Amino acid sequence: MAKRNILLMIADDLGKQLGCYGNTKIQTPNLDQLASEGTKFDQAFTSTASCSASRSVIYTGLHTHQNGQYGLHNNRHHFTTFDHVETAPSLFSKHGYSTGLIGKVHVGPSGVYPWDMRAESDSRDVAAVADQASAFFEKSSADEKPFFLTIGFIDPHRDWTRSGFGNDGEYDSRVKKIDYSPEDVEVPPFVNDLPGVRYEFAEYYKSISRLDQGVGMVLEGLKKSGLADDTLVIFLSDNGPPFINSKTTLYDAGVSLPLIVKCPGSPAGIINPNMVSYIDVLPTLLDYAKHPSPEHPDRIGRSILPVLAETSSLEDWGQVFGSHTFHEVTNYWPTRMMRNRRYKYHRNIAWRLDFPFAADIYGSLTWEEIRNADTSPKMIGSRPLKDYFFRPAEELYDIQADPNEIRNLAKDPEYQAVLEEMRVALEKWQRRTEDAWLFRDGVSLLFVRHHLEAGFEVPDRFDFDVDVPESKGQPIFNGDLPWGVAAK
Repeated sequence: MAKRNILLMIADDLGKQLGCYGNTKIQTPNLDQLASEGTKFDQAFTSTASCSASRSVIYTGLHTHQNGQYGLHNNRHHFTTFDHVETAPSLFSKHGYSTGLIGKVHVGPSGVYPWDMRAESDSRDVAAVADQASAFFEKSSADEKPFFLTIGFIDPHRDWTRSGFGNDGEYDSRVKKIDYSPEDVEVPPFVNDLPGVRYEFAEYYKSISRLDQGVGMVLEGLKKSGLADDTLVIFLSDNGPPFINSKTTLYDAGVSLPLIVKCPGSPAGIINPNMVSYIDVLPTLLDYAKHPSPEHPDRIGRSILPVLAETSSLEDWGQVFGSHTFHEVTNYWPTRMMRNRRYKYHRNIAWRLDFPFAADIYGSLTWEEIRNADTSPKMIGSRPLKDYFFRPAEELYDIQADPNEIRNLAKDPEYQAVLEEMRVALEKWQRRTEDAWLFRDGVSLLFVRHHLEAGFEVPDRFDFDVDVPESKGQPIFNGDLPWGVAAK
């Protein structure tokens, strides 16, 4: 009986800057080939546009407010997944798999993520990474056990320099330097077309092309091991490009990402328009592995295997949700979102705070040029800079007419029915996932739930009003609404 192996490859800070996703300026032949051999999802979404948090969603099938990985794991940030949460490496180890991780880990604690082989590294030498993967494949080929291997590529994340993406490193001779000039790149609409922006995107492209070579080398090693026909291959990115107006935001530039799946026995060359979420990744892996107990009451994701070959939009796959709370420990800005094929709704819980900067974005040439541009008003792409830093409690966008999420319709009388429908759906999802950031009167309903059950009345408004502090005489929130599984 064939082994049901799994190879999961995660890029770092990669948006849809790939040939197979329509970018005509970049060279990504290996990822384009993988897409032609499997299924390319056009509407795949991470739950949150931050490295550690997104990876925790992939590995747990839970949103960050469920699994506890609220922000970055490394250095002073030190956010960690709850000790009781079951993760992919623990589940697959219990299921008799050999588990391994090569490259970037960026989640913790290690006891919750117990990979059998943990080759953590920050190396961008994709040939060396591929050699490690090939050794893992060869060992698995000789063993009786199937494998689950994750490769966490470092590319195309920024390096520690102002505008660098690891392109000055010395790598194995098998890694070819693919050069791009600033005039060659496609500047995406979420940023400004400025010289420094073009320079940084040229460097970003070089890093992406190196990543692409690494993917090709890993897949060639899998083929040589004789295990390719028995291996589910998934390629995705943790969050969008490391530029302002993308990474750390729940705008589509930060969360609408590449997802390519090659499953043994499935048709090739599928372009799938259905909306899938990263909370669907773990259920998909468990489904493929025929895990005896793939369902868990806290997981609301679904396996995408039954719809892998679909080329039409299915009604039941038409919405996703997002949950962002932190990036760095100083970047507190909790926000939630709901997206369907037509509209996008953002609920910004701490909207009275300035939107915070990630350190790598603050130090970039892109931000320096944008803030010093000789324009009035200052703009970030098509968005007024002021609207980026100071956002209202609610945002509503018609994605079909306004894909860059510029014109906020939340206060437009014509869209109040849409706003209310999406607000209700988002809050039902928040109750279902026991989100501590479902607020009324400026307080977490989850943490005062016991008071509500005892008859305490909370005004039905998002924020506390210092001008009208009274609770008496105000509309009262319905404290009898169900939570958890009961809120299905």
